[in-house]
Amino acid sequence: MGFLPVDDQLEIISKGTEEVIPLQDLRHKLEFSIKNNKPLVVKLGCDPSRPDLHIGHSVVLQKLRDFQDLGHQAILVIGDFTAMIGDPSERNKTRPQLTLEEAKANAESYIEQSKVILDVKTIKVLFNSTWLNKMNFSDVIKMSSKYTVARMIERDDFTKRFESEIPISMHEFLYPLAQAMDSVEIKSDVELGGTDQKFNLLVGRDIQREYGQEPQSIITLPLLEGTDGVEKMSKSYDNYIALDDSPQDMYGKLMSINDSMIAKYYELTVFADKEKVLAVENQLKDSSINPRDIKRDLAKDLVERYYDADRALEAEQAFDQIFVKKSIPDNIPVFKTESDTTILEVLLSENLIDSKAEGKRLIRQNAVKIDGEVCSEPGYVIGKGCGELVIKVGKRRFLKILG
Repeated sequence: MGFLPVDDQLEIISKGTEEVIPLQDLRHKLEFSIKNNKPLVVKLGCDPSRPDLHIGHSVVLQKLRDFQDLGHQAILVIGDFTAMIGDPSERNKTRPQLTLEEAKANAESYIEQSKVILDVKTIKVLFNSTWLNKMNFSDVIKMSSKYTVARMIERDDFTKRFESEIPISMHEFLYPLAQAMDSVEIKSDVELGGTDQKFNLLVGRDIQREYGQEPQSIITLPLLEGTDGVEKMSKSYDNYIALDDSPQDMYGKLMSINDSMIAKYYELTVFADKEKVLAVENQLKDSSINPRDIKRDLAKDLVERYYDADRALEAEQAFDQIFVKKSIPDNIPVFKTESDTTILEVLLSENLIDSKAEGKRLIRQNAVKIDGEVCSEPGYVIGKGCGELVIKVGKRRFLKILG
């Protein structure tokens, strides 16, 4: 297929980005690509430290998809080897290391979930253990000799830890170098990453140059705050919307975001164009418009993006039934009691909680109700002859008990 003109490609590539470094280099690469009818090699490195993806990850995944749609070769580099080191980016302590087996298991889930955004027909998925595992100690010394400690300590998180006398392990210095070797291995033309990855991406440029390659252009994407509007979206902060959340959960979680985040979510989660984002910003300034109504449209757009229009409408109706009409949704799961059992055991067996510890925490927070009454006792027993009860966990999880 033919490539779009350079300016048209740059308009698409630049949309929603934080920085393109250096922009002129990327222009030259695109010109060369068109002249020689050769797609650029565009790299996204993924550190599978956790097995789950959320819509915060979709920001950079969508940019990789943009390159795919423009006809370039997208490569997803799974950092199964580098996950054993642990990315020190934005860390105030050494990150726990994973085994190769743990990293590979997480990677499988990562790849499967990313299929909702990426074109699986053209994506190349590579594991950096393929080449990094083959490096011997001489190779590591050669690689390390190409970067100075002074340059490494310029990294903001290393500087803060050094000044605060928080230990920095030697292996952490190897992480950006190992990531850079990924770029050398695949001869990357462009590398994508969040703003927190800027240092690592710049090291990739330097190391490519040291190995006689033309340095890659780098594109950084903004980080998305979670539903709390404060911390970066993360499962650790429980402020995330997972890519594989149900339509109802996806809709409900988005409706909980702060009004100040609506425009940013329009830009970074459903990838609205500038005109739409500007229109939303103007609506938010209009005191006659309830921000809740704008969020409802945003929530439907998000669900439709990952499912379809019918599922988005169903999610909206379920939300209205629970929160607007204050009623119990139809078709909630049913648990039949065969013997006396505690509420924690019931919730755990029906996957309404991930662990008993989580159940106890929710009970302490008065987030578990039985027939509308707060349950304050983790050892509460649900008897075999209890009749019909409805348990509500948090804002969106329901379970009907038949005893």
